[in-house]
Amino acid sequence: MTVTEQPPPQTAAVRVAELHVLREQAKLGPSEKATEAQRAKGKLTARERIDLLLDPGTFQEVEQLRRHRATGFGLEAKKPYTDGVVTGWGTVEGRTVFVYAHDFRIFGGALGEAHATKIHKIMDMAIAAGAPLVSLNDGAGARIQEGVSALAGYGGIFQRNTRASGVIPQISVMLGPCAGGAAYSPALTDFVFMVRETSQMFITGPDVVQAVTGEEITQNGLGGADVHAGVSGVAHFVHDDEETCLAEVRYLISLLPSNNREMPPPLPAGDDPADRRNDVLLDLVPSDGNRPYDMRKVLEEIVDHGDLLEVHEHWARNIICALARIDGRVVGILANQPQFLAGVLDIEASEKAARFVQLCDAFNIPLLTMVDVPGFLPGVSQEHGGIIRHGAKLLYAYCNATVPRISLILRKAYGGAYIVMDSQSIGADLTYAWPTNEIAVMGAEGAANVIFRREIAGSDDPEAVRASKIAAYKSELMHPYYAAERGLVDDVIDPAETRAVLAAALAMLRTKHADLPSRKHGNPPQ
Repeated sequence: MTVTEQPPPQTAAVRVAELHVLREQAKLGPSEKATEAQRAKGKLTARERIDLLLDPGTFQEVEQLRRHRATGFGLEAKKPYTDGVVTGWGTVEGRTVFVYAHDFRIFGGALGEAHATKIHKIMDMAIAAGAPLVSLNDGAGARIQEGVSALAGYGGIFQRNTRASGVIPQISVMLGPCAGGAAYSPALTDFVFMVRETSQMFITGPDVVQAVTGEEITQNGLGGADVHAGVSGVAHFVHDDEETCLAEVRYLISLLPSNNREMPPPLPAGDDPADRRNDVLLDLVPSDGNRPYDMRKVLEEIVDHGDLLEVHEHWARNIICALARIDGRVVGILANQPQFLAGVLDIEASEKAARFVQLCDAFNIPLLTMVDVPGFLPGVSQEHGGIIRHGAKLLYAYCNATVPRISLILRKAYGGAYIVMDSQSIGADLTYAWPTNEIAVMGAEGAANVIFRREIAGSDDPEAVRASKIAAYKSELMHPYYAAERGLVDDVIDPAETRAVLAAALAMLRTKHADLPSRKHGNPPQ
């Protein structure tokens, strides 16, 4: 071949073969050694995780061959395909879901400019398509070698998280150590999943904490799954392994609509509507208001197949927030839990419930509130901690909600806590009560002590007088039909008929439409 001659053009087949080689290289990752190191930590690779999340064979990758353009600090010699994040879409039970997954094998999953741009693109696609977005997080924060460009990349993610809030479901799955900016994006999403031992979240790691405060602590002790599930309330769900975790993500998606313009997908109820009487409920709730019981067992008798997906199960356990189905339709359930703190409302329970109400309202999920609440938790720490403003968050969330709202009073409903737990006076569409209900300003004992204080103190037998006044107060103002007589309860129902009554009410309210006054947005309590 002479100097002036050109090499023969490569055929299409050669180019296609080259493409397959590049794609295979991108899928394999940087090296087998890096893959072995990932597995040695008990972690799956990014693509293995995506395969577990999505229906088999449905993943469509975006920008697989993307590489960073950074120079310096040795980066020009390391330009792996994907730049440490796998992005694309697929389906979960046939419905479109967008996903991005950090690849810890590449730069420790750290976020650089190209990496961030890929995430921005898939987030924009999810918002435009009106489909859920799942992030599989296993990254070491910003890529230090790329400086402020990496930090700006996080800013773009946060901005999109906020824009997507209440528009599409956003689910964050923590599968490795996530620090700094990598922890803030999950905090902006609707749900956070964590895996014990392998995932952590913190703003500053143990080394920084020790350097600044002198406190010594492990990564799990500072920001592990159980810490965030039971102490901080950052994590909504916690699991022992990635496989179980991702299976539950799939289940959660099946209970959510694709976006705020749709309803959650319905399923067959699985029972005969004409035969929904359940006499088991008659014995689950003691008529003695001082005896505890497990509210979850009550809920299991009411919902389809006894299936509940409890949100924040390990945090603020005095209130239950759960997604379930009644008559095949998804419903968001809030219920006081007498097994913990007698079911009172405190700061954490108010925060937990308020956010759940807002979530359900944003995604067209009807609300069912099961009430057995003796009041707000008294105490100096609660008052100094801001129980007033935290309790107001729950009140604001309910008052602002336009989805169908049904409340059922099982037993105690005292004072301001009764009003806050979606009473008729703050907009519940329907309010039912069991014959065991006690709706009052306060318990009979406390009321009698206040109203008849002088009479009791001046009697020859204070205890006998007190007992008679308590009985009189209960008889006149706390009998099961007092609220119904005044129109504050729509009906007092047989507990055994609860499922049938609720199913019929939800069916009637399915076409409810309510508009809020025109405004940019409200200013909820903080």
